[in-house]
Amino acid sequence: MAYALLAAVPPVFGLYSSFYPILIYFIFGTSKHISVGTYAVMSVMIGSVTERLAPDSDFVIPGNDTNSTTLDIFSRDAERVKIAATVTFLSGIFQLLLGLVRFGFVVTYLSEPLVRAYTTAAAIHVIVSQLKYSFGINPQRYSGPLSLIYTVIEVCALLGQTNIGTLVVSIVTIIGLVAAKELSALAARKIPIPIPVELITIIIATVVSWQMDLKTEYGVEVVGKIPSGLQAPVAPAVSRLGSMVGDAFALAVVGYGIAISLGRIFALKYAYKVDSNQELIALGLSNSIGGLFNCFAISCSMSRTMVQVSTGGKSQVAGAVSAVVILVILLKIGELFEELPKAVLAAIIYVNLHGMMKQFGDICSLWRTNKVDMVVWVMTMILTVLFNPDMGLAASIAFSILTVVFRTQLPKYSILGQVPGTDIYKPVEDYNQVKEIPSIMIFRSSATLYFANAEMYIDALYEKTGVDVAKLLSHKKKLEAKRLRKEKKAAKKAKKEAKKRAKEAVKAAKGEEPQFSDTDESGEEAEANGDVHKLSVKDPKDVASVEVGPDPDTDTPLPQAIILDLSPVNFLDTVGVKTLRNIYKDYGEAGVQVYLCGCQRGVVESMEKGDFFNEKVTKSILFSSVHDAVLYCQQGNGEEVMQGTHL
Repeated sequence: MAYALLAAVPPVFGLYSSFYPILIYFIFGTSKHISVGTYAVMSVMIGSVTERLAPDSDFVIPGNDTNSTTLDIFSRDAERVKIAATVTFLSGIFQLLLGLVRFGFVVTYLSEPLVRAYTTAAAIHVIVSQLKYSFGINPQRYSGPLSLIYTVIEVCALLGQTNIGTLVVSIVTIIGLVAAKELSALAARKIPIPIPVELITIIIATVVSWQMDLKTEYGVEVVGKIPSGLQAPVAPAVSRLGSMVGDAFALAVVGYGIAISLGRIFALKYAYKVDSNQELIALGLSNSIGGLFNCFAISCSMSRTMVQVSTGGKSQVAGAVSAVVILVILLKIGELFEELPKAVLAAIIYVNLHGMMKQFGDICSLWRTNKVDMVVWVMTMILTVLFNPDMGLAASIAFSILTVVFRTQLPKYSILGQVPGTDIYKPVEDYNQVKEIPSIMIFRSSATLYFANAEMYIDALYEKTGVDVAKLLSHKKKLEAKRLRKEKKAAKKAKKEAKKRAKEAVKAAKGEEPQFSDTDESGEEAEANGDVHKLSVKDPKDVASVEVGPDPDTDTPLPQAIILDLSPVNFLDTVGVKTLRNIYKDYGEAGVQVYLCGCQRGVVESMEKGDFFNEKVTKSILFSSVHDAVLYCQQGNGEEVMQGTHL
């Protein structure tokens, strides 16, 4: 009944939502321990839809006086019930479709930090939505981004209109509930069955409200008419479906994510299996059929589940028994709670949300264990508070996936060394006792290789090996061009000198005195300097070869071999294959052999499809482990260790 207020529908529909869906889950569900039914987060999401599509302003009718107006509560509630049932029905259809196409893995995108932060932020939305019942005020309804902020501002502005009677009821109920729960916790060791504190509170509050006539004397808002019996099924409002598709999908994902997360916890604890796809179907049937009976979307509650487990519930029979109790209330004693103040229901919600508020402690624990998860927690909290729960969920999932992308784009690159006397290889920067193998560089990335980090992979390889192969090859090309220019110049000079010598020979034959040039001297000088070899007049094609020293900036000793440890790589895209091909080609031109090790089967298949292998590049460069590749390099051509080392 309390959660029905969150959904902005009459309290009796909370009882309906705790009856029909539970019976359906009892038949189709696979978790033995979770307690399905109304849930605060789901209820507040439903409430945001009902109040957005059926605001109070649409049901204001003019009064008898000229300036007076009256709110048609009956018509408003009827419309909101129809909207809540329709969005619940649609969310159930989404869950059914996802279950039929085996889409249960979608829950993998809802990490534990994200779910806990989301439920904490949703609890804040719940608390803010109940402030109007605690103070007896009627703030304006806001929707969309920053609606929570606007609502808080509106509530603060209306505090001067607080109904004192309602406020007193709220404070007394909260104090009484907290004290009773503390006493119940102390007595839990001696009493095997938990004390039903909330039920006792509702009974006492109803009796007091009835005896003191709080509604008439103090203006305290009460639950009102609770019809007896069950309602006939009603077709959903088809005309409304288009305006709530996004809300329904968010309800489907959130409800399933919370239920399957809690179900897996207890399945692991009690050693049985929960079928994620069957859970989708069970929840889908519960919501779609429940929507036909004017129920609103359900999930599972941690507090109810813990109570069910602590009292000995070992199967969904416990849920079926609770549904029977709800049926008795609906048929016989529901009308007894008509004088129950709504402020009491709001107080029950506040006290039961204290567990979610304790989840703020996750920030400190995540700061010590995993700062990325802490950032996900904080951002999920902020995004969900600033936006509605549905938009906040989508933004939070997007941010969580973005962190995964950043982790793969910023992996840890390492040079591996050998633990002496073993076949174990560890990063040299992390371990003091590992030793680098002379003339062999072993390079590893902590993430897979794909288009987003391919360039960084090459840069890190150049940095770790100490050799920028691209720069080295560029310098080599410049040297080659310089050598060719000098060869052409020397050949031209040799040809010219040959002509001169031929002329001198002709003159000598005629008896003329030959004219000597300083070419021989310069040629001898060049030969002495090591720039050109001796020039022969007989064969001008014997061109001088020029020896030019390397660029001092790139005069770094190259390793004989580089081993790329690809064991962390679980897939390769076309860019990744091209990157490995370029690395092999560039280092090969520089005289360094490249070997690959630890390749998974899918990686090798990607390399085959990407035409990585050819006549020059064979699978002989693949090794099953780093140690095998090292032994191969140390043996020269590796004849003694070829057997069993290649993939």
